[in-house]
Amino acid sequence: MHRKIMVQGTGSSVGKSIIVAGLCRIFAQDGYRVSPFKSQNMALNSFVDIEGLEMGRAQVVQAESGMEIPRAFMNPILLKPNSDNNSQLIIEGKPVKNTSAQEYFSNCSYLKEVALRNYQKIEREFDIGVLEGGGSPAEINLREYDCVNMGMAELVDAPVILVGNIEIGGVFASLYGTIALLDEKDRKRIKGLIINKFRGDAELLKPGIDMLMARLKSEGLDIKFLGVIPYERLDIEEEDVLAKKINDYTKKEGEIKISVIRTDKMSNYTDFDALNQYPDVALNYVFHKEDLGEEDIIILPGSKNTISDIEKLKENGIFERVKELKNRGTVVVGICGGFQMLGEEIEDPHHIEGDQERVKGFGFLKIKTIMERVKYTQQVERVLESDLGNSVIRGCENLKVRGYEIHQGVTVGEDSNLVKEENFILTANESVFGTYIHGIFDNEEFTRRFLNNVRERKGLKPLEDKFSFAEFKEKEYNKLATLLRNNLDMASIYEIMNKGL
Repeated sequence: MHRKIMVQGTGSSVGKSIIVAGLCRIFAQDGYRVSPFKSQNMALNSFVDIEGLEMGRAQVVQAESGMEIPRAFMNPILLKPNSDNNSQLIIEGKPVKNTSAQEYFSNCSYLKEVALRNYQKIEREFDIGVLEGGGSPAEINLREYDCVNMGMAELVDAPVILVGNIEIGGVFASLYGTIALLDEKDRKRIKGLIINKFRGDAELLKPGIDMLMARLKSEGLDIKFLGVIPYERLDIEEEDVLAKKINDYTKKEGEIKISVIRTDKMSNYTDFDALNQYPDVALNYVFHKEDLGEEDIIILPGSKNTISDIEKLKENGIFERVKELKNRGTVVVGICGGFQMLGEEIEDPHHIEGDQERVKGFGFLKIKTIMERVKYTQQVERVLESDLGNSVIRGCENLKVRGYEIHQGVTVGEDSNLVKEENFILTANESVFGTYIHGIFDNEEFTRRFLNNVRERKGLKPLEDKFSFAEFKEKEYNKLATLLRNNLDMASIYEIMNKGL
C-alpha cells in the first residue's frame, strides 16, 4: 500500500526542502522505498537525470537522501527565470517555451494533469511519497491555479504537515495565520505542525505551543504538534539559498584563494560545494572589481543568460580586471556559461537569449560558441586524454570524470583536450581551463590534482588528502535524519500517513 505525506511551509526558506530530505532518509533507513516529489519548482539550479532530463536540484538531494536515483518525474515542472516576468518552462525534463506568469497560470489545468500523472508513477513504484510544497499555501489569490501546495495535496489526497521558521520571528502568528487564511477543505488537510530552526531552551516555547494547539482544537481542527527542530549547521545543499552560502564561504581561511564571480543570472552554484570542503581552499563570491586581486583562481560560473552576464561584467569593470589578473598569472576557470565566456566570441543567431546576436568573449581560449535551438542535457562520463601538456590540469591524464551538461550552445575551435562529437566539453591551456561539465569538482582525484598544480605555482607542497564528496554527503544525510528522529514525533508522522484524511 502506498502512503504519502506533504510538507508545506508558512513561507519560503522555512526549511521544507531539508525536512523532506530528512524524512526521506528516515523512511529509507526504516526499510521503505521512498521518493520525494515537488510538482513545480522555480530555480536556476538544475540537474540532468539518467535519461538526460532536467530537474530541480532540491529533489536530487532529497532522492539521494532517500537512497534513490534522482529522476525527473520527482520534479515534473521546472521554471528557470530569465527575468522578473519571464521563465523558461521545462515539462517532464524537456524545455517547452519561455512563458510569462500570466500565461503560465492560464494553463493550470494542463499543469495539474502533468503533476498528477507523474505522481502516479511514484504511487506505482514506491512505498512512500514525501511531497514538498512551494512558498506558502496561503497565497489565496492563486489558490484556483495552484498545483504545488494545497492544489497538489488535493490531487493526490495527501495529509499535510505545516512548517514554521522561528528564526525569522513571529512563528506562532505565521502558523496560525496560514491555517486561518485557508478555506475549510484545505484547513482540514493539515494534520501536523513543526517549528524549525530554534536556538535556545525549547521549554520556553511550551506555553505558546500549548495555547496555539488549544486554540486550533477549539476550532474543531485535528492537528498534532510534531516537534521543535533545533538549529544545527548542516552541509546539505538547500534550495536557492545563495546568500547563505556567500556568508558562510567568506568566513573560511585557506592557502588557495578562489573567487567565484557572482553574475546576475548565475546558475548551478552547487558546482562549488565540493570544492569548498577542501581544507586548503578559501572560496569567496565577488560582486565588484575592487574585490579581485588576492586570489589564486577566478571562476566564471554557469549562467542562464551568458550574453547579458558577460555584457554586465564589461559594464562593471570585472571583465577587464579578470583579463589583467590572468595576464599576471591568476588561473581562470569557466564552467558552462563561464566556459563560453572564455572563448573569442558567442553568437546567438536564433535569439535564444535575447536580441543581441554576437558578443566578444575574454579570448583566453581559441573557441567560439553558437547558441542553438536544441538544449544539451545529459550525464557524462569521460576519460581525459593522455597528453595534457603543460596545462593547468596536467597530471589528470587518463582520469575518469563524471558530471552532467545543461547548455544551449555548441562550442567549436582549435583548443581542445576532450571532445564529444563536434562539441568540446573540456579544454585547457597553461593558466585556463573551461568545461561544460557541471559537478566537475565532485571528482576528487581531478580536483586534488588541479589544486596541487595551483599549489605548485605558489611554491607550496602538494597535498595527498583524499576527500570523497559522496561519502561526505552520506554523513550529512545521516546527521540530518538523527536530528529529526531526536526532535520529531515520528510515531505520529507514521500514524498520519497510515490514517490519511
